[in-house]
Amino acid sequence: MNAMLVFASRNNKEILRDRLNLMFGIGFPVVLLLLLTAIQSNIPVDMFKISQLTPGIAVFGLSFISLFSGMLIAKDRSSSFLLRLFSSPLTSSNYILGYTVPLIPMAVGQIVVCFITALFLGLDISVHILTTILVLLPTALLFIGIGLLTGSLLSDKQVGGVCGALLTNLSAWLSGTWFDVRLVGGWFEKLAYSLPFARSVEAGRAALAGDYAAIFPHLWIVIGYAVVVLVAAILAFRNRMNGEQA
Repeated sequence: MNAMLVFASRNNKEILRDRLNLMFGIGFPVVLLLLLTAIQSNIPVDMFKISQLTPGIAVFGLSFISLFSGMLIAKDRSSSFLLRLFSSPLTSSNYILGYTVPLIPMAVGQIVVCFITALFLGLDISVHILTTILVLLPTALLFIGIGLLTGSLLSDKQVGGVCGALLTNLSAWLSGTWFDVRLVGGWFEKLAYSLPFARSVEAGRAALAGDYAAIFPHLWIVIGYAVVVLVAAILAFRNRMNGEQA
């Protein structure tokens, strides 16, 4: 456990060292929130009401966490750092946990900044905000896990393409943040609700509205995806360890 915490502390320093990407990951969702709120003030749209918009922007912002986690593990794999660490008693689950732990405060901070901005834009102060932050934590773990899985399998350049372009577009178009996917209907709606992104937004909106009964049908699916992805990341990393040590 102590070795894992030391490894997590090292990863935390690596994350904080990349200040430009850190600021972009936290700041870009805030810019989107400001822009769409300005549009709402001039052209009222129910989807862009601050209570509807904020959970969606928070979920979309978490997609940038995948890029952080994926790049971190992919760069370590491309160097001799992990090869040296493989001689330690750390298991594959210890490694994945060591990458995950320092990213959780970053994800929480990103969500909190998003909601603080929303308060200045007219969101009512409510205990439901704290509930929403808790409800979005499985989504944060999901995106962290996606990054760790891709980083265990792909190079840092490939991670940039998958997590930086593909994943952010998927989470943008299939989350229901910008438009109601039910208005499109058909296969698009079925696809959106078979993936965790729209489910995350729906759970966040339900939590912010205080409709707790509506949270869990969506949240269980998000939790299920998060568990599967994190387990897959551990298994993929274990295979890499065995390959490097062979």
